[in-house]
Formats: sequence, C-alpha cells, structure tokens
Amino acid sequence: MELTIVLSFVVVVIAFACEYMDASIGMGYGTTLTPVLLVLGFSPLEVVPAVLLGQILGGLIGSFFHYKLGNVKLNINSIDAKVISVLAGFGVIGSLIAVFFAINISAMVLKTYIGLMVLSIGIVILLKKNSEGEVSWLRLIIVAIVSAFNKGLSGGGYGPLVTGGQLISGRETSNSVGSTTIAETIVCMVAFLSYIYTSQNIFWKLAFATSLGSILASPLAALTVKKVNDKNLKTVIGFITSFLGTLTLIKTFIF
Repeated sequence: MELTIVLSFVVVVIAFACEYMDASIGMGYGTTLTPVLLVLGFSPLEVVPAVLLGQILGGLIGSFFHYKLGNVKLNINSIDAKVISVLAGFGVIGSLIAVFFAINISAMVLKTYIGLMVLSIGIVILLKKNSEGEVSWLRLIIVAIVSAFNKGLSGGGYGPLVTGGQLISGRETSNSVGSTTIAETIVCMVAFLSYIYTSQNIFWKLAFATSLGSILASPLAALTVKKVNDKNLKTVIGFITSFLGTLTLIKTFIF
C-alpha cells in the first residue's frame, strides 16, 4: 500500500496516542494500533514489523524516563530487575515460538482465548485493587511466555497480560507499568529481528511513522505514571483491560 504524506501524518498521530496509552497504563499499543492499521488498508506483514519497531524505539525512550522518574528501580537486587529479567527472558521464548513455528490454530480460537484471558485479568484487577500480596514467579513465567507469543504472532496482546498479571500478583502499579515497558521492548527486539532474519520485507516508511509517534509520546507517558495516584491508576487499568478483552470477543463473534 502506498504511504502518502497525509496518511503518514495520520499514522504518526495514531501511534502517538497508542504509545501514550501503552506507556501510561502498560497496555494498548499493539492491541490498538495493529487493527487500526489493518483497517487503513495495510497488510498484516506490513503492519506487525512496523508495530514492533515502533514499540522498540518508543519503549527504549519510555524505559529511560520510567527509570529516571523512579517508576522502576534497576539495581541488581531490586524486585523490578528480577521481574524484568523473568518477563524478558521467558518472553523471548514465547516470541521465538510465535515467529519460527507454524501453529495450526484458527484465528477465531486465538482471538477468543486472548479476549477471555484479558477480560478475566481485568475483572480480577478490579476485584483485588485494594489487596496486596507476594509475587508469584510461576505465574509471571507463564504470563511472560503466553503474552510474548501473542505479541510475536499478532503485534498485540502483550501489555494487558503482563501488566495485569503483575498487578494480581501483588506488584505496585507504577512498578508494573515501568517493568512491562522495559520487558516488552526486549521482547519486541527479538521478534522484530526474527522477522528480518526470516527475510520478511519490512515496510520501512510505515515503520518510521509508527516509530516517530511512539518516540514523541514516551516521555509524557512516563511522567503521567509518576504523577497519577496508584489506586486510581490501578482502577483505570482494570477497566481498560476488561474493555479490551470484551472488545476482542465482540470483534471475534460479531464483526
């Protein structure tokens, strides 16, 4: 598909909005941007690598500002560093499985499963928004693999599972969002390089447009996480996660 100047501007604006949402609440970039770009007429193989590259560059900037603003602590013994290592390490496995192996599963089954899982996590977040607990490492490992598989396969479905999975494991909201941003950046790098390695033709003009919008939004999003009350942010994440899960199910069975 030809990328005109006007369409490029539209893509930059949409990517900006998606990255701001993603780096503010830990979800929504690929889940939102991928279907929007498909609706605009781009093919899946044009969209997914462009979404991945946009999130890599936006995530790198966002990760830096999350760290500088104190949303995450990256000293070697911090819980944030350990969580990020688990999410990124096992996430790499999930992303490689998605890119290199052909899984015989119908699109409807995949979307239904993602929708139900995201909706369930959103409901649990809202029910447990005032509770605290210790991190479940086994749960984080499972979430890391499954969410990265979703990301590598479709460009979306990572943030709602990883951010939500951390919250229902007892993590603080700002730490969960910052950790998701950093871990997702690493997972996206692996998935994007895998697309290049498998000789996929990257639509670089589209990738530049998504990257520009993402880079511009990242610092503002990190500042939002720093300023917003933790409980209020958790409530917003719960509602939006539930909405994304419901929307996925509606689109699967109605549209």
